[in-house]
Amino acid sequence: MRFDEIVAILKAQVSEDKFINMNAEVLQPYVEIVAEALPAIARILYEHPELYFDYLACITGIDNGPEVGTMEVIYNLNSIPFSHQLTLRVTVQRNSTEEELPVVPTVSHIWRTADWHEREIYDLLGIRFEGHPDMRRILLPEDWVGHPLRKDYEVQEYYHGIRVKYENRDDPGAIDA
Repeated sequence: MRFDEIVAILKAQVSEDKFINMNAEVLQPYVEIVAEALPAIARILYEHPELYFDYLACITGIDNGPEVGTMEVIYNLNSIPFSHQLTLRVTVQRNSTEEELPVVPTVSHIWRTADWHEREIYDLLGIRFEGHPDMRRILLPEDWVGHPLRKDYEVQEYYHGIRVKYENRDDPGAIDA
């Protein structure tokens, strides 16, 4: 099935204002949608008999930086029986340190593999997945300060008395006296 046919099926079931952008002229054609439409669109992609996107290969989180002021969540989907591929993109406003974390609805109830991917994005980028059954850090300790893959992340100097920030970047193993 071609990209435009997949988009036509989606547009027949979801209102036009839920779509931000569609691009078939790139290596990975994508559909960019508003965050609140994600669960409904994901359900259609999974359940529609002509689509059946049964495999969520990856979810990637991107921080576009404080200058741009946005973050993205990108979903790489495949239909194994039909050999379809689709990329979904959701863009959210980036928060400052005083504001609450950006929120995207979970799709872990549709694709189980989203559970760990969403937790990793939460842990490293600070995007919270609303409705996730276990939204807690997966790689870093619960009391870690900040989200290390953010472009403006500053490493804390000490964690429980252990030095984690070194000034001598030429030799990370060097001991500062």
